[in-house]
Amino acid sequence: MPSAKPSSTFSFCTKTNIYSLAVITFFCSFSYFLGSWQHGRGTSSTTAEFSLRGRCNPSQNSTNTALNDPFLAQLSIDFSTHHAAEDGAATVPEEKVKSYPACGVEYSEYTPCEGTKRALKFERERLIYRERHCPEKGDLLKCRIPAPYGYRNPPAWPASRDVAWYANVPHKELTVEKAVQNWIIYEGDRFRFPGGGTMFPNGADAYIDDIGKLINLKDGSIRTAIDTGCGVASWGAYLLSRNIITMSFAPRDTHEAQVQFALERGVPALIGVLASIRLPYPSRAFDMAHCSRCLIPWGQYDGVYLIEVDRVLRPGGYWVLSGPPINWKKHWRGWERTEKDLKAEQQTIENVAKSLCWKKLVEKDDIAIWQKPINHLYCKVNRKITQNPPFCLPKDPDRAWYTKMETCLTPLPEVSYSQELAGGELAKWPERLNVIPPRISSGSINGVTAEIFQLNSELWKKRMSYYKAVNNQLRQPGRYRNLLDMNAYLGGFAAALVEDPVWVMNVVPVDAKINTLGVIYERGLIGTYQNWCEAMSTYPRTYDLIHADSVFSLYKDRCEMEDILLEMDRILRPEGSVILRDDVDVLVKIKRITDGLNWMSRIVDHEDGPHQREKLLFAVKSYWTAPAAADQEGS
Repeated sequence: MPSAKPSSTFSFCTKTNIYSLAVITFFCSFSYFLGSWQHGRGTSSTTAEFSLRGRCNPSQNSTNTALNDPFLAQLSIDFSTHHAAEDGAATVPEEKVKSYPACGVEYSEYTPCEGTKRALKFERERLIYRERHCPEKGDLLKCRIPAPYGYRNPPAWPASRDVAWYANVPHKELTVEKAVQNWIIYEGDRFRFPGGGTMFPNGADAYIDDIGKLINLKDGSIRTAIDTGCGVASWGAYLLSRNIITMSFAPRDTHEAQVQFALERGVPALIGVLASIRLPYPSRAFDMAHCSRCLIPWGQYDGVYLIEVDRVLRPGGYWVLSGPPINWKKHWRGWERTEKDLKAEQQTIENVAKSLCWKKLVEKDDIAIWQKPINHLYCKVNRKITQNPPFCLPKDPDRAWYTKMETCLTPLPEVSYSQELAGGELAKWPERLNVIPPRISSGSINGVTAEIFQLNSELWKKRMSYYKAVNNQLRQPGRYRNLLDMNAYLGGFAAALVEDPVWVMNVVPVDAKINTLGVIYERGLIGTYQNWCEAMSTYPRTYDLIHADSVFSLYKDRCEMEDILLEMDRILRPEGSVILRDDVDVLVKIKRITDGLNWMSRIVDHEDGPHQREKLLFAVKSYWTAPAAADQEGS
């Protein structure tokens, strides 16, 4: 697709010779940039704003209007090298910018660590072949993943909850396979999501209301949830209006593109599966876990999957189950299973839940709910009678990156009396966001005090104000929806955006010195672990904006800078934005690579002024797609 070019703002006398023209142009330009630089010294060189077009209006053509923007037209020609020299660092010699070609259209939905061909090399038992299996370094792609032809940025939230463009996810399989279950409907150039599900044909809203009659979903005590085997994530989508944020996950290709549909709708989701390794979340992360006909064999393998749910569930948290075998007396014929089989399955689940010291609160119609104990005082007494499952040996319960599941019960923090909540009381939402998280107040996070937490919160309010001054589209509701923070620390970036119609995937790198993901969940936010030398378990074009604070300094000498940037390019939408914070020398190297990725970028001063070595790089990915197929060109 052709890109618009910035028009010239100069006019010269027609009689001027070529040499004079060049001299005049040089001095005019030099005077302009010098004046701009001097004018900006007192405030910052970043008083100009981004003015990039946001999520495409369905009636607009997806043309790259960003190149007409005056801010982006004034790219940092010598800004970075000027600051490097000023700060005493060696000036980086000019090198030829490496160009990164487009990958073939067959890679438009490429998920490196969930590739179907590579997966076939691994065991099918317990779905191990659907876990993460990443390519070796020599197999990494060095090309840019194309968007499918006709790609359009999603509608703004909340309209995106109900509509996705067909061109973005050209798969009709679910519209046929789940037609009677009201998951998804194909209509012309779009998909519509009525909010239905296998066990809630009347819609997710009505189903959630039914759950709300059994446990309190309105008082802020339930804030974080996890949906195992999420379909198109309608349960999580409709919980958002109740101020409950859900981490939805499903394996790649169980049903074609279900997680991709969830992300197109603007709903948090990751590719994932309960198989042999722990889910990539800390212990005591979620207030509620949910399975609606998710087809997970809860009673098999010594109950290991329910044991893993117990690990990530908060003390006093709920497990909601609907679908087989619940209400089997009514549904057994429709499920095409015998009464004896379903009765035995339910009894096995009941036995596993009881062995975890869970209490069954209620079973009404198609919904059953269990509650995890608030501490393990009684459970430890019970273990003197039965040892199945035993308590796990002292290990880090938050360690969850390629960590094998175990058939042992993760012990809760010690308590002094029977009514004490293990790990500390959590405030209700929204107060939960800003009060000192229990992991910090208890001293469980080495090197992070209550004072550091409060200072960090104030720092991110200041930083977000600066970000919005530089990129004015951060102030415009609907421009961004799906955000990623690649090095979240205490979740300050996400907390500063909590009033905006966005959600943030907070990543704590496994290489970070301190594991703070548990703190992020205690604030009522969501996130995951990630090694940025590997690909993320998500589809291309997941995020509208990516934020990375010191990520490249963290991964220096661990893996190639270009591989991290190529992964960012893969998961960033066309016309998506990037904000990078790092040492100026690091950003200079990054900018050379992003130029090769055809991102438009500019290095700007730190919010505290030009004398800080840390700088910021603001960038925008250009709009481009795979070419039209031969059968589309003539249509």
